[in-house]
Amino acid sequence: MSKKVLILSVAVLFSMQAGLAMAANPDTGPGCGLGKLAWQNYPHQKVIGIQTMEATTNGLMGNQTFGISSGTSGCTNDGKFWAEQKVNAFASLNFENLAQDMAQGRGEHLASLATLMGISAAQQPAFFAMTQEKYASLVAAGETSPVALVKALNEAVATNPMLAKVSQ
Repeated sequence: MSKKVLILSVAVLFSMQAGLAMAANPDTGPGCGLGKLAWQNYPHQKVIGIQTMEATTNGLMGNQTFGISSGTSGCTNDGKFWAEQKVNAFASLNFENLAQDMAQGRGEHLASLATLMGISAAQQPAFFAMTQEKYASLVAAGETSPVALVKALNEAVATNPMLAKVSQ
């Protein structure tokens, strides 16, 4: 029983320190997570006590990191990191099929990659033509890695007048 009290005391102490640090910050609390959601309806969000409860709830539940990485629990992100990782993972898993589709200027794998890259259905024919036209430089006789391919594709999209606005 005393071990639980000690752990709770340490948690409260750390929460108070976090609350004091947040008091100097114009933000209204620990940002996001279950703690922010659970205590969001209480008035005076800048009060240290509410911020402490938000931070403590997040700390005890261990959910804020998950919320930040997944965009849930009131946490948001621009998704850019995850989108780039999805494209790289897809290219790694489907590299040979992508190379074939690029050589032909069409195909399921190339269409899926275009979608993951944020290229609209209306712009995909231009993307397919560009990959076929630049196939030799994008997939140089198997010397290219999937990550290098994605990088080269992003650069090619950025310099293509019809597709450049897609990459921004």
